[in-house]
Amino acid sequence: MTSSAGMDNHNEANGAKLIDGKAMAKGLTEEIRQEVDLLIKEGHPLPGLAVVLVGNDPASEVYVKNKAIQTHHAGMRSFMHMLPQSTSQKELLTLIEDLNKNPQIHGILIQLPLPEQIDPVLVTNAIDPAKDVDGLGEVNTGRLALGMTNGIVPCTPLGCLKLLQSVHPDMTGMNALIIGSSNLVGRPMAQLLLKENCTVTIAHIHTTNLPELARQADIIVVATGKAGLVRGDWVKPGATIIDVGITRVMQENGRSRLVGDVNFDEVKHVAGHITPVPGGVGPMTITCLLHNTFQAAKRLYEKQD
Repeated sequence: MTSSAGMDNHNEANGAKLIDGKAMAKGLTEEIRQEVDLLIKEGHPLPGLAVVLVGNDPASEVYVKNKAIQTHHAGMRSFMHMLPQSTSQKELLTLIEDLNKNPQIHGILIQLPLPEQIDPVLVTNAIDPAKDVDGLGEVNTGRLALGMTNGIVPCTPLGCLKLLQSVHPDMTGMNALIIGSSNLVGRPMAQLLLKENCTVTIAHIHTTNLPELARQADIIVVATGKAGLVRGDWVKPGATIIDVGITRVMQENGRSRLVGDVNFDEVKHVAGHITPVPGGVGPMTITCLLHNTFQAAKRLYEKQD
């Protein structure tokens, strides 16, 4: 399932072209909805996504509710589980066991971060790998690392890959630099780009020759959480920049705004293509969650058939 909406909606950014994540996500969501309709016509039940939130963090609540809305837009069922901050690890594991057994649920997502009394690794690995639509469990992580095709890819790296593919359908031989080595983005992103036949370098904020490495890269994916890290003189002319970072900063007028890990005002004059913040990677992350849920349901139905 691919979409060219990101390319069709590129806008000039004083030299660089914006990779429009919103437009691409909208197109991909519509494709998912059409494929869900085909499943229904074949007599299969609606795919279902269960999202579990523990605690009452306002930002997480908004994010979870947005996921539910987008799930409905894609024609699938949403199951919300809002648990109190005091929820024990045992209670959460019992819920996951129930969701694993529920035939109406094809995808399970546990919203992070979790309260301190709960081990996120233990919880993530308790999810049935076939329903681990965040792709963060050890089974799916291992399948990705081994280059296997039967795993579920984490949503943010998958979204980044689709954005890159809208610009570079063939990335063979390109030099790709990933800044940030987290298990959420950096490491799975490296595996995905290796499968695209890129020459991949993983760096982080402690890398001593980071600007030098960046100047050699045809592709830069940055996910460090350090606002404005990548400067204009770090970037090879014409390079493609995927900015995963998002930080809220205060301005002189007392208002806040969202910025990425790239100094956009500098880099836009040098890069060939760049994702904006917001409106780049973020929308694709949620849409790739829907994509993974649909694929999980489809695999199950194919086994049953």
